[in-house]
Amino acid sequence: MAAKLFVVLALAAVASALPVVPVAKYAYAEPEAPAHYEFQYSVHDEHSGDVKQQQESREGDVVHGSYSLVQPDGVHRIVEYSSDAHNGFNANVRYEGQPIQAPVPAKIAYAAPVAKLVHAAPVARVAYSAPISYAAPLAHVSYSSPAISYHH
Repeated sequence: MAAKLFVVLALAAVASALPVVPVAKYAYAEPEAPAHYEFQYSVHDEHSGDVKQQQESREGDVVHGSYSLVQPDGVHRIVEYSSDAHNGFNANVRYEGQPIQAPVPAKIAYAAPVAKLVHAAPVARVAYSAPISYAAPLAHVSYSSPAISYHH
């Protein structure tokens, strides 16, 4: 048994003494082309009143686009924007149309039904008495060591 243990420990010592050689990794990068895209969408929902559109295009680090929407007050907001490395982000916002007043909702007359009390349930009386006094038991704690003594 001791011989087996000795052999295992000897193998462990030899294995830990061997130099660690990293496995070679091959890394290659695909050339990246500058970003280029164009998109647009529009919504015109008569039921909900949602009217909006957006379009944007990008070539490299230069972005141009615009979006518009009809605000709840009926004004048409149009935003045209651009962004590049030299000028940063710039937006031009303009409004078309005049705000319209929302119609005032009609007042609805409503009368709640009158409830008639036919039967009154009996009232139950409950008597409760809380304890008059309570005293917690006193505790005495002491601790001492050769160098320090503490009493509470």
